[in-house]
Amino acid sequence: MRSLTAEKMYEGFPGYEVKSAGTSTSARTPVTQEHIDWADVIFVMEPEHEQVLKEQFGEALEEKNVFCLNIPDIYCYMEPNLIDKLKAALNGDVDVPE
Repeated sequence: MRSLTAEKMYEGFPGYEVKSAGTSTSARTPVTQEHIDWADVIFVMEPEHEQVLKEQFGEALEEKNVFCLNIPDIYCYMEPNLIDKLKAALNGDVDVPE
């Protein structure tokens, strides 16, 4: 729900196109090579996610900027505390919606 919340936050936000995908095979939308190729910047929620991406997509990630937001999986979709955490974690890397 963290990535989906971030995607919703940036929906229609000028200057950004955002897609969310998960590193688990049971994710709503599992990350694919096409996602990696499409992305200019990749944000992951936990260090383990970055490790999974490196294992699955190794060389494709070498020219990508990957940032870990360090947001634990304890929030519900669009939960105000999650939105606040996302804004704080993204601030400085990208423009943050109001």
